[in-house]
Amino acid sequence: MSDLRITKALTGTTTVGIVCHDGIVLGTDTRVTMGYFVAHKRGKKVFKIDDHLAMTIAGTVADAQNVVEILKANAQLYKLDKGRPMPVASAARLAANVLFSARYAPLGVQAIVGGMDDLGVHLFMLDPLGSVMEETCVSTGSGSPVAYGILEDGYNGRLSVKEGIPLVVRSIRSAMKRDVGSGDSFDVVVITSKDGYRELGESEKKAIPGS
Repeated sequence: MSDLRITKALTGTTTVGIVCHDGIVLGTDTRVTMGYFVAHKRGKKVFKIDDHLAMTIAGTVADAQNVVEILKANAQLYKLDKGRPMPVASAARLAANVLFSARYAPLGVQAIVGGMDDLGVHLFMLDPLGSVMEETCVSTGSGSPVAYGILEDGYNGRLSVKEGIPLVVRSIRSAMKRDVGSGDSFDVVVITSKDGYRELGESEKKAIPGS
């Protein structure tokens, strides 16, 4: 499969991740599409891997959910074996190895893996062939060009999680207005050293400016 065909397979979805000085903010829209058909309006695209670790997905749902389950299982096995949580970089490398192992029949997955460990706050982007790149501000999916327009203007490394949440939501909502594959609603997850993984509730999301 050529890069062009892989890119076409990843139509639909906007996912965003940013590194803040006190944690990670991840956000996604919730629309699930089958071509031009909206198959689901409240699809889950951000998943808890462990208390300190999360993953967003864009692309083919079955492929993405399979990678998520592999990562979840191995994160728990690592904790049982080593007596400590799996480092974020190790989780990203494991996901990349799963994707790379299927490179001759690529999985239709573009992912963001982010979290906090003893070495600090980390965010990694993965493509369908298993490339892995550490980022501080990233977006994937068909709505990412629109989301980047907001992120590039508003992001800086000095943001707190509290300041980063409205920026992530604003970038997703902008993509939802311009990208047919993104829409309906959004989910936001924050990971901090104090609270670990936490998904914002409906009342919290409604209180975000512009929501």
